[in-house]
Amino acid sequence: MTDPVVAAARRWLGTPYVHQASVAGSGSDCLGLIRGVWRELHGYEPEAPPAYTSDWAECGSAEVLLAAATRHLLPVDPATSLHPGQVLLFRMRQGAIAKHLGILSEAGDAARFVHAYTCHGVIESPLTPPWRTRIVARFRFP
Repeated sequence: MTDPVVAAARRWLGTPYVHQASVAGSGSDCLGLIRGVWRELHGYEPEAPPAYTSDWAECGSAEVLLAAATRHLLPVDPATSLHPGQVLLFRMRQGAIAKHLGILSEAGDAARFVHAYTCHGVIESPLTPPWRTRIVARFRFP
């Protein structure tokens, strides 16, 4: 049986990448995907996101995305194994703030995740070692 979060995320596959958008089939970025899945599961979003840049290498001290995820999602103990449906938060380079999100769609040796990727749209990608090393935190939808 497919996890309901994974099923919801996969319905977004093929959605074009559009910065700050969150409309399945029309346009989405990585946060927009999470927002859309939230709406499917819970209805209205708990807060409107502030404007943000698309720069994954953005430096700064304010971990805005991590703070918002902590406010609205349930943290997963980093010592536990990966499970489908978990929200993954990535830091794309050392010294940058965490600014990329995805939803784990498959766990184990062939782990995969759904995310919105610049120039590719919403896709399902292998969770390769380079991606795994960039995971900052994991969460579950309430």
